[in-house]
Amino acid sequence: MAVEGGMKCVKFLMFFFNFVFWVCGIALIAIGIYVQIQLNHTLIMKNATSSGTPIAIIVVGLVIFLIAFFGCCGALKENYCMVTTFAVVLVLIFLVEIAAAIAAYVYKDKLRTAFEESFKDGMSRYNNTKEMADSIDLLQKEFKCCGAFNSTDWKQYAPFVGTTNVPDSCCKNITAGCGKAPFPPNSINTDGCANGIDQWVKKNIGIVAGVALGIALFEILGIIFACCLMKGIRSGYEVM
Repeated sequence: MAVEGGMKCVKFLMFFFNFVFWVCGIALIAIGIYVQIQLNHTLIMKNATSSGTPIAIIVVGLVIFLIAFFGCCGALKENYCMVTTFAVVLVLIFLVEIAAAIAAYVYKDKLRTAFEESFKDGMSRYNNTKEMADSIDLLQKEFKCCGAFNSTDWKQYAPFVGTTNVPDSCCKNITAGCGKAPFPPNSINTDGCANGIDQWVKKNIGIVAGVALGIALFEILGIIFACCLMKGIRSGYEVM
């Protein structure tokens, strides 16, 4: 009876942790979709380097969502094959997450470089389409920045070549024509958008790391309980 009670406890914990995984999977999918929408909205970030991260988040979220459902069914039905599959896939996901974390640390500087190049490309096409101009303006408004590195970058791009004029989105208080020189001192955001994005990433990286560590902890516990349940199922409750 004690062994059977222990099995029921393990089954309950397996079900609980799989429910948490299920919620985490939904959260990752939502975060990935949100980031991808934001990148698509800005247009200038449409490249493999920038879009790879949200797509990877969505894929991992989908896998976790599906495997959590699989694990719940395996625990409730005490199906050895399903629980074993759950444990193996969870180990693989954990290893992939470690690899992704290492890769993100190694290539963190390349993301800023990719953004700088994309932003400068967007600046060169600012005068071509309203869509591109709106995208650049949106970023400059949200991050209170101007140009890729600083506000003087705009003198290299049409329609501001040879002038000190900047887009109105560079103004601290945006009004029609506020970016036309001469403008009052300290009325223009002078910091570049590449630095603004970099600071935003550094500011939020702690939250991302904390969430990732929390998910990793639940994955480790899930693997442990899955192994315990596998052992109990295989031994027919005789050995725990």
